[in-house]
Amino acid sequence: MDGHGLASVIHRAASDPVLPGDVTARARDLGPLESPLIWLGFASAAVAVLAVVAALWYRRRVRRWGFTAFGVLLLLASVTALNSYVGYVRTSDDLARLLQRGPGVVNLAGRLLDDGKEAPEPSSGSSPDSSSDSSSSRPHPGAGAAAAGQRIDVVNLADPAHGIPSGSNYVVLPPGYDSDPTRRYPVVYLIHGYPFGGPRDWLTSGDAPGSLLALQQANVIAPMIVVSVDLTAGNPSTDWECLNVPGGPQLESYLAGTVVPAVDQRYRTLADRAHRALGGMSGGGFGALNIGLHHVDEFATLVIALPYDDLNDSVGILDGNRAAIAANTPRRYLPTMKFTAPISVMLAVGTGAPTDVATARRIAEALHARGQEAVVHAERGFNHTWHTARATLPYLLAFADQTFRTSPATS
Repeated sequence: MDGHGLASVIHRAASDPVLPGDVTARARDLGPLESPLIWLGFASAAVAVLAVVAALWYRRRVRRWGFTAFGVLLLLASVTALNSYVGYVRTSDDLARLLQRGPGVVNLAGRLLDDGKEAPEPSSGSSPDSSSDSSSSRPHPGAGAAAAGQRIDVVNLADPAHGIPSGSNYVVLPPGYDSDPTRRYPVVYLIHGYPFGGPRDWLTSGDAPGSLLALQQANVIAPMIVVSVDLTAGNPSTDWECLNVPGGPQLESYLAGTVVPAVDQRYRTLADRAHRALGGMSGGGFGALNIGLHHVDEFATLVIALPYDDLNDSVGILDGNRAAIAANTPRRYLPTMKFTAPISVMLAVGTGAPTDVATARRIAEALHARGQEAVVHAERGFNHTWHTARATLPYLLAFADQTFRTSPATS
């Protein structure tokens, strides 16, 4: 944690959690489809094919087919190398769900590859805690999660009034939720990145269910609910940045005014700001920071991976509206912001992304100057990728748990 003078004394209550080695090692491990051996294998095969073509250059058919095979293998090597770096597709299930976003044959291949054991799809059903609502479904969780008592629901929330045509919000319920009908739980809301991100990303690339189970089984955190929010507005290719877009979807209002009340209504939550955290990664991290600062009355804790505090190239989404730009650029308004309630913030970065590190420190220092708690957690050697978001999520969840524990339940 970086603090200076009086600020370092004021913020001593906020700390970077110390976690068991097996929990952190699990979060940092590569999935089977992230192994560098995959792209190295494709690259080696491409070189071998090129060598065969060179040796049999006099054969036209060998040249033709050889160059085709070389191109395909080189493309596969490039794609798998990128995935090894970014960490977006961990398992065959992740790959299946990625392919299902495509058209025709690609979609069919994804459905054939999908074993249905992870990241449930929305299906018809009734709300677990509200018999009159049909917008929530209860799909079957993965085999591992089911064995541990974890359940994943999908709450489908369209909000035409805010320009949101659809929204599949994934709710991860802790073991024991169904067996103890009197217990209430704190909630962490997580936002995906942009563009082409979606709410399933925190279940697959981010491995939120696995991190929750690992932390709970190690008795590091008390049981909590995690909600992966859909802020795509039905168009994941657009870089919405979680904003209330002039003339477009009102994503900030959808999250704060529609999703949060719906979750509180349907589930046994501790429905107060002290037991509610908001987080995200990259574009979702920007959204969590911006929305969280706008709604300190709703969120007492912010847990952000790969943060930034300026719209930069995404400023065009606000169509030149100067007032909207100023109101949605934390780098501008945070240094003079008046806080009506205190907040605690953790910012997680990889040291391989110096810009992220500098940004996190700047945000933390601005928060300290306004009398707020802020901690920077850095993963050595990691970059601005899903690897970093996944590796730091246990720290973010443990930090949220720390703040939840310090507040008495009010509901």
